[in-house]
Amino acid sequence: MRLSFRKILWTIIAVSVITTSACTEIGVTQTKADSQAALSGELTLTGSTSMADVSNALAEAFMKKNDKVTVSVGGNGSGEGPTAVNDGTANIGMLSRGLKDSENPSGFEQYVIGFDGVAVIVHPQSSVKELSMSDLADIFSDKISNWSELGGADAPIQCIGREAASGTRGAFEEIVGIKDAAVYAEEQNSTGNVKQAVASNPNAIGYVSLSSLDESVIALSIDGVSATEEKVASGSYKLQRPFLMITKKDSADALTKAFLEFVYSEEGMKIIKDDGVVPNKNNE
Repeated sequence: MRLSFRKILWTIIAVSVITTSACTEIGVTQTKADSQAALSGELTLTGSTSMADVSNALAEAFMKKNDKVTVSVGGNGSGEGPTAVNDGTANIGMLSRGLKDSENPSGFEQYVIGFDGVAVIVHPQSSVKELSMSDLADIFSDKISNWSELGGADAPIQCIGREAASGTRGAFEEIVGIKDAAVYAEEQNSTGNVKQAVASNPNAIGYVSLSSLDESVIALSIDGVSATEEKVASGSYKLQRPFLMITKKDSADALTKAFLEFVYSEEGMKIIKDDGVVPNKNNE
């Protein structure tokens, strides 16, 4: 069967359009693949121990997508974050509180990745299940020293807290209103150690990141509000603080930028939520 010249011409045009479209799609895909493959190097995050779990989860997912990248997460408290970024030993600092005036906030780019509750914890055998903010202030400033004063057993209260550089401690003392007035029986250098100390002492009380809670301890309700992600998100649970990542001001490091973009991606925000932190999608 003979084709007319017009049909032949339209066939040639259609084939050309399909071929061009396919080549364009392949080109875009290849460009994305090349861009991802080009991402390589080492990235170091340090600071808040409360942020270790969620930061490790983000790091593992990021490395899975970029197999030529190594991300290391460590730290001994929020105070280490600004210092490490300033001296160049870390690309990103992690703080479970806001930057202090003494840490020169204007010298950093700041990224609030989410919000975490500070859970007040006791031993599972404790008969005390709820406290007021006023009770907390009196307990941790040694004005109330026996559980019997709060309807519990006749036993001395053992206050377990964090070391001075801890963002959890800073946030807790500031919100409760006992900054520089807290009295501790023990000071621990990580969230995990506080939890372990309380879990092994029926007379203890302490505070940890909400995202680190497990069945080894019980979280108390404060002013009638339970310590849950939902209550943190609604703002009704007052013992909460930001999870903050910082970089040097106007940093041009491509790997750091790519990691932070991943943190705020849909996948990154899901990882944050799955870790028990209320994600801050807009970095506000």
